Amino acid sequence: IWIFHGFYAEEELVGNLASMSTSERIKAIQKMPEPMGKKREIRNKVLKEITKKSRYHSAQLSCCTQCLQGTVVSFRRFGNSLSEYFHLLQLWHKTLKIIGAKFGTSVLSYFIFLRWLLAFNIFSFLINFSFITIPQFVAAEPNNLSFTGLELFTGAGYFQQTVLYYGFYTNATISKIENGPSYNMQLAYIFTVGIYFVICFLILLFSIAKSFCRNFINPQTYCGNASKLLCTWDFNITNEKAVKLKQKNLSTQIKEDLTEVNREVLNFSVMERVVRIVIHLVSWIASLGTAVAACAGVYFFSTNNLKLFVKGHKNDLERQAAMLVLPIVASLLNTFIPFFYSWLGHLERFQTPGHQIYVTITRNIVLKMSIVGILCYYWLNIVAVSGSQCWETLVGQDIYRLVLVDFIFCLLGSFFGEFLRRIIGTTVCVSLGLPEFDIGRNVLDLIYAQTLTWIGILFSPLLPGIQMISFSIVFYVKKISLMMNCQPPRKVWRTAQMTTSFMFLLFFPSFLGVLSVTGVTVWRLKPSEECGPFRGLSSMYAAVSEWVKVLENYTASKWVAWIYHNLITSELFFFILSVIVLIIAYLYWQIIEGRKTMTKLLRKQIMN
Repeated sequence: IWIFHGFYAEEELVGNLASMSTSERIKAIQKMPEPMGKKREIRNKVLKEITKKSRYHSAQLSCCTQCLQGTVVSFRRFGNSLSEYFHLLQLWHKTLKIIGAKFGTSVLSYFIFLRWLLAFNIFSFLINFSFITIPQFVAAEPNNLSFTGLELFTGAGYFQQTVLYYGFYTNATISKIENGPSYNMQLAYIFTVGIYFVICFLILLFSIAKSFCRNFINPQTYCGNASKLLCTWDFNITNEKAVKLKQKNLSTQIKEDLTEVNREVLNFSVMERVVRIVIHLVSWIASLGTAVAACAGVYFFSTNNLKLFVKGHKNDLERQAAMLVLPIVASLLNTFIPFFYSWLGHLERFQTPGHQIYVTITRNIVLKMSIVGILCYYWLNIVAVSGSQCWETLVGQDIYRLVLVDFIFCLLGSFFGEFLRRIIGTTVCVSLGLPEFDIGRNVLDLIYAQTLTWIGILFSPLLPGIQMISFSIVFYVKKISLMMNCQPPRKVWRTAQMTTSFMFLLFFPSFLGVLSVTGVTVWRLKPSEECGPFRGLSSMYAAVSEWVKVLENYTASKWVAWIYHNLITSELFFFILSVIVLIIAYLYWQIIEGRKTMTKLLRKQIMN
């Protein structure tokens, strides 16, 4: 009976494999916990079964049906092959494999996050360039200003009369042919920015949910080290370099899992606990005090920066230098204070590296978001009411300089923080050794830069293109610095949840804060009278209200006006929508809790 049952199960397995596509069948056979000889035997039986089926069907089906079936199979194989090639052609795919194999998932999570942000900026640049910048080229007037080269650092001068800034865009309806189709630049500007932020909101929520499910509640994360050691090797790898890379990768993953399993719980005496609590309190007071002092300094320099700019200067060089004071001060604070936070983290002596990194990230996020908040207050409450000819362009120039100087300081941070540290640790003070890659500081640098980019999209539509270039350069610089100057973490640990944490920090407070700033700018502030697509209006949002009034005169477009009056401007609609979202979130959380319980039970069974 046992032999008959095994024979029947194998026949069923062969039938199931025969019904799969080629790529799916190969992957299924590779994943079987069977010897290579057994796998070859199963593969040969599957091929025989496919041959029998093809002969049987060819005798019964018509020629037309055979052609149709062959076309479907060909398209399916082509799609599978194409998806595999796209997976191999992913940006920096091989580089990320090397980093993960040598430095572990903690350092790898930074580079994955950087690549993810780069994709965000590429998407933003393509949207803004397609729907805002290209139409403006049609109505653009010639630029009579001379280019000196200093504009690359200050963003002023020649760039002021280009598509880089808000003030250059027209408020007219663009039409290439008389009585032909027209392009409303006001609507294009506000709808492009608005729809982009909606898409970013949805992408962020989806990415956080997907990463949370994969890294926190997926039962496959508890599959055990034995299966990872015995059943995950890909026997298709024949290249010597690829084999060594795969060995390093598996070795690092198993070390991380074993570190988590064998984590020691240290027992401290009462006196030791009191000392540790005092050290933590002093560290937090020092970090928060430093953040408050940094915000005060940024506010002082920002207000004086505007006074100097409005007052004017004797020569152009002095004026250009005054423009760079604020971004240099902000970048100095954002560069050197995180080193102080890292030193505090080492002083506190946390039990796990993960705990230290999360505390450092929290302190850095408080610092950087506080500085961004002070800058936003300065732009919206001081620059916007300063009586400048085009305050939106002034804000765009400030953000351009902040992004550029922050990029320069990021490169200098790699040189001074890692290269010189390696020289000191290998020649002057050998006991220090090679430095480790500071994940918390580097991740917060990315979040700070992306926050500035999101704020600046409304005032400088092509700013994502600049950030796209800077992120690409930062990736290669950080990769070279990592390989040459840094050592793998001394304490290996599994950090599958870190990417989820990075995305959440990017969503809150970064993205939600940017939405608040953009909402105040669009709904509350009065646009400049002499520049930009919204000149002459009471607010940027007034362009949408005027457009809806025009649509009410056309019978075919009255449904748009009805949606605007009854849904978009209705508090009741958004209240009901919020309740529905909360209910869905509650149900989703209940599902997550249920899956967590199942995962714990599964983990107990595996451990037993």
